[in-house]
Amino acid sequence: MMEKYSKPMVIVDQGLAEGVYAASGAGCYKASADIHQKPDIGRGDYRIQVNGQHNADHTKEAQTLTISFNQPVTYSSSNGTLAGATTGTTLTINYTYHQNPNDNIGLGDLVVTSDAGLAITGVSITD
Repeated sequence: MMEKYSKPMVIVDQGLAEGVYAASGAGCYKASADIHQKPDIGRGDYRIQVNGQHNADHTKEAQTLTISFNQPVTYSSSNGTLAGATTGTTLTINYTYHQNPNDNIGLGDLVVTSDAGLAITGVSITD
């Protein structure tokens, strides 16, 4: 018998160990994000590379990135369209890439500004 899919829920609790963890066996994207440039002389922003590995039996023309941080950020730019607030600890960005059933996509640089010590605490891509 097949189990019914339940969407994962993320709960913030300051008493838990560091990091955010959410998992579901029904997701079709494995997402990762890396801060590859931090503020430096002449540039006051963070640049983040986001990648997604699609593994499913369908194609789509739209994806939604949800990325969370340990402190507030202000969105500057990306290769997508901001779908939520420009400031906060979580950003939601829509993309319009054609994806094949088994595909790797690089969503390019996500550029944000924030105070020193920025870290990514969660990232997901849905279609």
